[in-house]
Amino acid sequence: MKKFWIALVVIIVLSLAGTGIFYYLRFFGPNVTDKQEYLYIKTGSTLKDVFKTINEQGIVKDTTSFLQSAQSMKYVKVKPGKYRLKSGMSNRNFINMLKSGNQEPVTLAFHNIRLKDQFAGFVSKKIEADSVSIIRLLDSAKFAEQYGFTTDNIYTVFIPNSYQLYWNTSPEKFFKRMYANYEKFWTPGRKQKAAELKLTPQEVSVLASIVDAEALHDDEMPLIAGLYLNRLNKGMKLQSDPTVIFAVNDFTIKRVLNRDLMTNSPYNTYMYKGLPPGPIMMPSVNAINAVLDYKKTDYLYMCAKADFSGYHAFATNEAEHRVNAKAFQQALNDRNIKR
Repeated sequence: MKKFWIALVVIIVLSLAGTGIFYYLRFFGPNVTDKQEYLYIKTGSTLKDVFKTINEQGIVKDTTSFLQSAQSMKYVKVKPGKYRLKSGMSNRNFINMLKSGNQEPVTLAFHNIRLKDQFAGFVSKKIEADSVSIIRLLDSAKFAEQYGFTTDNIYTVFIPNSYQLYWNTSPEKFFKRMYANYEKFWTPGRKQKAAELKLTPQEVSVLASIVDAEALHDDEMPLIAGLYLNRLNKGMKLQSDPTVIFAVNDFTIKRVLNRDLMTNSPYNTYMYKGLPPGPIMMPSVNAINAVLDYKKTDYLYMCAKADFSGYHAFATNEAEHRVNAKAFQQALNDRNIKR
């Protein structure tokens, strides 16, 4: 009997030890593989959807133990997001991360993206929202009006910088984040400078987009900005080639022709006076500041220098400008640049 009881005790101890090891491994043992760097959980996903993704992408070695652990840990409410995976992570740590919604933020850095739809496509590669939903929001007159914009100038809200946000950010939340930064950027000092120019912040950005498109070198931006402000103040047409290229919607053009100048568009500043209704590209911060801190001159005309340095030849009168323009046109002919 003594041997029997000893054997029974040993069996019970071994059984308990085995059960303990089983539960330990199920909860605390390594289970996450190195096959994926991130787990993306879409908005509206259920536990079944999460399990399907984990199974299909081979994110865990033992899917059964993961599901059992999820049930035991009452992982019911699924939180969307982008979750960083660590090879060897236990079910417990993995599920705790998903339950708490402890996702990794996304870094979004952008500058000088030409068109609104190009920007929407760029952003959609970084967050869950697709480009169609982003464009639909930006093209909504009702939505734009809520923030004091039009569908033409709403693109000026995006100030080039580096931002951190969550992958599952909706188009509306994304815009609100960008608008908050826009409000922060337009300090009382900047607004005062804009007011002195008799321009709104949106109009400053529209002019800055033209300056940015014209300037190859940042150090020339204040000079170009001053020239266009001179033309605006005199009621002259801006006559900016980049606005015509935008109106034609052909950004391969290297030489604007007379037929391009006949393009009937509010963005064609050879045809219409004043600023176009919206930016022709996303202006840089340097270009915005160049407008606000423009260089005062009497210049009213400019054209690219014939040496193709990227700088411009400036003039105060049309006769002088024609000489500069003829030199540049001849340089284009010499290089056989017809279009």
